[in-house]
Amino acid sequence: MEQRAVVTAGTGGIGLETAMGLAAYGLAVTVVGRDAERGARAVERIATVATGGEPRFIAADLASLGDVRELAARLAAEGPLKVLVNNVGAMLADRQHTVDGIEATFVLNHLSPYLLTELLLDQLRADGPSRIVNVSSSAVRAAKRSFEDVEPPGGYYAFHWYGRAKLANLAYTLDLAQRLRGSGISVFAADPGGAATDMTNGTMRSPKIVSPALRPLWPLVRRLFARSTAGPASTAARSSIAAATDASLDGRTGLVIGPRATPVPAFRASTTPRTVDNVLRLSRRLAPVEHEPMTG
Repeated sequence: MEQRAVVTAGTGGIGLETAMGLAAYGLAVTVVGRDAERGARAVERIATVATGGEPRFIAADLASLGDVRELAARLAAEGPLKVLVNNVGAMLADRQHTVDGIEATFVLNHLSPYLLTELLLDQLRADGPSRIVNVSSSAVRAAKRSFEDVEPPGGYYAFHWYGRAKLANLAYTLDLAQRLRGSGISVFAADPGGAATDMTNGTMRSPKIVSPALRPLWPLVRRLFARSTAGPASTAARSSIAAATDASLDGRTGLVIGPRATPVPAFRASTTPRTVDNVLRLSRRLAPVEHEPMTG
């Protein structure tokens, strides 16, 4: 029986390399993105390495919670799901709001993958053992740890707000792993390290992305960014591919898979009860899900 995998933001960069790795492993991969032309090109590339079912593309704007719900309904109607890789993410140079009126960095890096995951838990359980992989970032260490509301107090600084949204998603990921323990669904965070992608090349060039306190150090900070994002996307995808397929992770859950495709310690702030509670409360308020929370 064909085993399905979904990779969001899978038409380029780390997402496409992840999709190719899963297809080579033997999974029938669906990539999700906004642009149909990029999607068609991605499917052509994935097909050259696929050893299982045929790859395909689904168009969806993951900045829209309505689109996320429609995507989940479409995927759910197709039956059991073996792997879900929430690769979507973005660092926006300026503060923006989505069609739902919610700050866009928080939606793209946390709320969208949170909602898609919650809506697909039944399909993942149906093809168990299955895996959820949420792509994280070392930027969590630069995050403001305030989750009482969707936008933290103070000015908008892209790198720190990106890290905060990724921290929210990491806290959710590790809590979800505990909630689903024994259910047949393993949950992992994957830290790709850095890579030269459209996101890093497009936003990490201006001192405006960091707080004023760091701007006097911008030449040093910029060099650090440049070194950490100089590698190819294919290398950065190793953590997601390992989290989704590595047999040594069978029966394990709640791990962060680092850039070398092996488990690394979780950032401590992602497991503090206050952070976890506030992230869950905020997520459930902004993106309510009708079903009762699944437990193992």
